[in-house]
Amino acid sequence: MNLTVLAASGRTGIALTRQALRRGHTVTAIARDPRRIPLPDTPALRRVTGDVNDAASIAAVVDGDSVVLSALGTDRAGTLLTGARAVVAAGPRRVIWLGAYGTGRSAAAAGAGAGMLAEVLGDRLPDKVEADDTVLAAGGTVFHAGMLTDGPESLRRRTVGLDAAPPFDLGAKVSRETVAAAMLDEAEEPRFPGAVALPLAA
Repeated sequence: MNLTVLAASGRTGIALTRQALRRGHTVTAIARDPRRIPLPDTPALRRVTGDVNDAASIAAVVDGDSVVLSALGTDRAGTLLTGARAVVAAGPRRVIWLGAYGTGRSAAAAGAGAGMLAEVLGDRLPDKVEADDTVLAAGGTVFHAGMLTDGPESLRRRTVGLDAAPPFDLGAKVSRETVAAAMLDEAEEPRFPGAVALPLAA
C-alpha cells in the first residue's frame, strides 16, 4: 500500500514511517525539513518537503489515491485546523488523524479528566476539536490517544470505539509505537471510518 505520513519528522511520525516500511508499504514522508527524518534511505521511502500552512505543498503530494496518516501536533492554535483543511481539500482516499483523548467527541466518555485536559490545552482546544471534526466529516478516522510515551509497542494493545472507552486516566499512558501500530492497522483494514477510535496499551 502507498501511504503518506504527515509530520513525519516528529516522534510519532517517525514511528509511523518506520513501522509502515517494516510492514512492506511504500511511504511518502512529509516534513518541513525532510532531512530531520532519521531513517535509512530505501526505495520504499520518499521524503518530501511540505508545510500544512502552505496548502499547495500538501496538494502537490496528496491525491485521490493517497491514504494519509497524520501525526501533526502543535503548540500553536490554528495549525491543526489549517492542516486538516489542507489535507481534506487535497482529496485523499482516506485520512487517519491523531487527536487527543478527552477532547471533542471523546470528552463525555473521558469523564472528569476531560476538564483537566481542557485547562492544559487552553486556547488550543477549539483548534483540536475543529480539526477532528473536519477529518470526521470527510469520512476519516480520528485516533484519540491518551498521554504519549516513547516506550515500545504494547504486546497487549487493542483499539476500541467510544462505546468501550475507559475513563480518562493521567496514569494510563500509551506509547507512540502503540499508537502508530493502531493507526497502520486502520489504514490496512478500516474499522472506524468517520469515527473516533482509541488506541489502548492493554
